[in-house]
Amino acid sequence: SRLADSVELCLKKGEGSMVLLDADTNEETRFSQSFVCPEHPNADIPDIEPRSFSFNSPHGACSTCHGLGSILQVEESSVIPNPKLSLAEGAIHPWATSASRMGFMTHVLYALAEKAGFNMNTPWQKLTDADRKIILWGYDKPLSVKMETATFGGNYQTTFEGAIPNLQRRHHETDSSYIRQQIEEYMLELPCPECHGQRLKKEILGVTVGDKNIVQATEMSTNEAAEFFKGLLPSERTQKTQKTEKTQKNGNSSASSASSPSSLSSYEYTIVKKVLLEIIARLSFLENVGLTYLTLSRSAATLSGGEAQRIRLATQIGSALQGVLYVLDEPSIGLHQRDNARLIRTILQLRDLGNTVIVVEHDEETIATADYLLEIGPGAGKYGGEVVAEGTPQELIKNPKSVTGQYLSGKKSIVTPKKRRTGNGKKIVIKNAHHHNLQNVDVDLPLGTFIGIAGVSGSGKSSLIHGILAPELLRVLNKAHTKPQDVDSIEGLGELDKAIVIDQSPIGRTPRSNPATYTGVFTDMRDLFATTPEAKLRGYKAGRFSFNVKGGRCEECEGDGLKRIEMHFLPDVFVTCETCHGKRYNRETLEITYKGKNIAEALDMTITEALGFFGAIPPIKKKLQTLEDVGLGYIHLGQSATTLSGGEAQRVKLATELTKRATGRTFYILDEPTTGLHFDDINRLLGVLQRLVDLGNTVLVIEHNLDVLKSVDYVLDMGPDGGSGGGKVIATGTPEEVAKVQESYTGQYLKKMLGK
Repeated sequence: SRLADSVELCLKKGEGSMVLLDADTNEETRFSQSFVCPEHPNADIPDIEPRSFSFNSPHGACSTCHGLGSILQVEESSVIPNPKLSLAEGAIHPWATSASRMGFMTHVLYALAEKAGFNMNTPWQKLTDADRKIILWGYDKPLSVKMETATFGGNYQTTFEGAIPNLQRRHHETDSSYIRQQIEEYMLELPCPECHGQRLKKEILGVTVGDKNIVQATEMSTNEAAEFFKGLLPSERTQKTQKTEKTQKNGNSSASSASSPSSLSSYEYTIVKKVLLEIIARLSFLENVGLTYLTLSRSAATLSGGEAQRIRLATQIGSALQGVLYVLDEPSIGLHQRDNARLIRTILQLRDLGNTVIVVEHDEETIATADYLLEIGPGAGKYGGEVVAEGTPQELIKNPKSVTGQYLSGKKSIVTPKKRRTGNGKKIVIKNAHHHNLQNVDVDLPLGTFIGIAGVSGSGKSSLIHGILAPELLRVLNKAHTKPQDVDSIEGLGELDKAIVIDQSPIGRTPRSNPATYTGVFTDMRDLFATTPEAKLRGYKAGRFSFNVKGGRCEECEGDGLKRIEMHFLPDVFVTCETCHGKRYNRETLEITYKGKNIAEALDMTITEALGFFGAIPPIKKKLQTLEDVGLGYIHLGQSATTLSGGEAQRVKLATELTKRATGRTFYILDEPTTGLHFDDINRLLGVLQRLVDLGNTVLVIEHNLDVLKSVDYVLDMGPDGGSGGGKVIATGTPEEVAKVQESYTGQYLKKMLGK
């Protein structure tokens, strides 16, 4: 009992640790109540729990970056922006910009120079590495600083902490947001020096399964992770053992050991069986909805709408619920036909579990697979809203009112061009592109043609175009501050004079942005209203008809038409302004009319209505006609930008560019312009794009839609798969040439399409 009491007392005083001294050998033996490494007794590891592996929990998060993976650090090139200057000339920029600080620090630097033996007048770039290190990171010996100023006088004994530690300390200690903001101009968000961007404590990263820690496991793509976790199963392990034994019998000394680090023992498998099978099942659900290329650690903010929707769909399949009504809005967005077939199988699987699945969709294969169809129309916007046809796909085909049925039956179709353009003989040559998953590819793009970039999801299409080509086009032709990093060279840009990159980002992030303001037609409309007799009589200028400017707008809602009511702990509520009733203008402004309509009523018209109303005004007519041509006749002129889909926003941008003077040497890049479009709308959009190419321009589209790909002059197919399995050029040439390539998934589907 005396020994037990002593041990208990030692552990209490030693905070869970104690040392046993052998009286005969004088050797020490360490004991601990915690997980302690025998080789590193000071490394105390806490109890391992699920929360230990989360960077959102203080139990697992790196204590330096708090689980963010990066911290703001002072960057040397920002501190010394001009290495040609000497210290006396103000080479240390953050000190040189502050007169009071520069006055004091100059004296300290002169004392440092005298002590360390360098010259204050020597340019920074000519100082030795040792001297630069002292100046930036500090000097541990005391300095005697002589001060003879109005503020400071006498001799001071001090140490020099270094320019970078000085800035970092002040940034951490200051309560002034102004000073913190000033110092942050010299800082960059760099990987955490403690966890190197892995976000977890190093002791947690030391826990491995199959020789991989949790960060390495989540950095794998879905299909790689599925293969890894399946490799941990006993059946896989048995196969590996048999293969190893066979290899060893053949005398191969380099054969891997039967106890491969990537396999679990039967005892380990017994412990993790349930959770391992659950992981494999969830990964298979992600594979089934075409997300094999996504890494498990991918930030949710970087996912497209279609990807996020398919992840939620995979989650629902895993829950195996029955009697549920699922509503999916265009789940095929961004999917290749091969992946789309997988998605359809997944939806049918949901149905077969006893659920009802409603899909809003334009994809032909999805429509043809449905059990029951409901077609809304006949037009768009105010011209739609009626049930045109309903029934099975076969019943729609027989219904003469159904436009969708006519495309399904082949009565209507997007005609394949009889002749392909060969271009103007010039081309853009991309050499050794290795951005993201691109595997050192060389690409030729013929100018003066309609180009389609195809490939399964994650095959490297966006990496090639948005990561390599677009930044260089914008830098060279539009003087933008962008530059591709992972490419040897891009040649042939001298043949172009302008680049236009049209993506699906919003045309505005506030309700004040709308198609009229974005295209510039609103300016013409305001000028028109300002020329009316009544407006001239009252002295109203064009600014009077802007809801962004004081004078003509309703001041109660400041031209928003809505008022925000803060709900504190609930989301804000927006209600129609009681003063202007949502019209955004005051009574005096609304009294000015053109052809019987005031400015608010004009903004409330659809593009098609406005085209007829303003048809006699050439600048307005031209802009409205392009919006009509790209299939946006149904949207309202003043419709809030926040209510437009990605495809609609992209077509508004395209229409805006089409109103500008064509040079015949412009390179257009569009990313899936057919998103959200019916067959009939795609037909109209293709007509617009073909006219652009006919003028001598080059149009490049990243696209999965086969009707578009069969209509282009030149196809570049990436693949063969997504993620690490892609990044190669599989086929190039006309649609007919690509259709002959057996290895091309796009070619296989194009072959069927061209054979119709």
